[in-house]
Amino acid sequence: MRIPRTALLAGALASVLLAGTAHASSSSAPAFKAALAKNPIYKTGKLGYETCDEPDVQSADLDEVRVYLEGVLDCLDAAWKPVVQRAGFTFGKPTLRLTGKAGVPTGCGKFPAGAQAVYCPANRRITFLVEPGTVEEPNDLWLMVVLAHEYGHHVQRLTGMLGAMTRYNGKNAARVLDESRRIELQAECLSGTFVGSVWHSLGRKDTDFTFIARRGGSGSVLSLLGIKGKDQAQQTHGSARNIGAWLTRGYDTESAGGCNTFKAPKSQVS
Repeated sequence: MRIPRTALLAGALASVLLAGTAHASSSSAPAFKAALAKNPIYKTGKLGYETCDEPDVQSADLDEVRVYLEGVLDCLDAAWKPVVQRAGFTFGKPTLRLTGKAGVPTGCGKFPAGAQAVYCPANRRITFLVEPGTVEEPNDLWLMVVLAHEYGHHVQRLTGMLGAMTRYNGKNAARVLDESRRIELQAECLSGTFVGSVWHSLGRKDTDFTFIARRGGSGSVLSLLGIKGKDQAQQTHGSARNIGAWLTRGYDTESAGGCNTFKAPKSQVS
């Protein structure tokens, strides 16, 4: 979920997807529930889905972006279904909704200003904002990276991770917000897992991926929000460097097993 801190804290601290600041005194990872740190999906091996027929997209025209995202969504469904089932969970497809403005209902509140896309676990829907500037250049890989990130949240929902997150009770903010940052960085890693798995079928230059990774992966849109927005992005989703590092790790390993952020030291999820 690409949401700045102000939008989250306005009404989401008691919901499933949270974000914020958390810095434990130890440099090692704290103990988390088995559903988070020892989830069976980590032992499913490589994604194993190697070919995605990536649609062409030349502009931010809503219908054109819709065709692109729906095509990539079909690939994501086909890629993750056998993995989720292999891990012992029931698979179900998410739905996709495109919108041209913030504020529309998502099923988990209104689409927040400053976000590019959100996933609602209550209705399993990905809502994607399409506006001028969404496609910076023809066939912008960033669209795939963002959609695959939100799909990563869907995988987390299907495998019980989102349901295992600590609920905010007014006194445990540090714990809740630490888990939230790890869940976001894991979704970024799962995005990289998909992109890496299908990469050779896309016919792209390696620089298409490395450019996005160095900009902070799916979170690079928040660079448009100014200094305050970037600070909020780091508090809720981790630094641009760590986002890019987890995206790259997923890309390199092509496996959910490389995305266990709940075993990572604090320095890698800050």
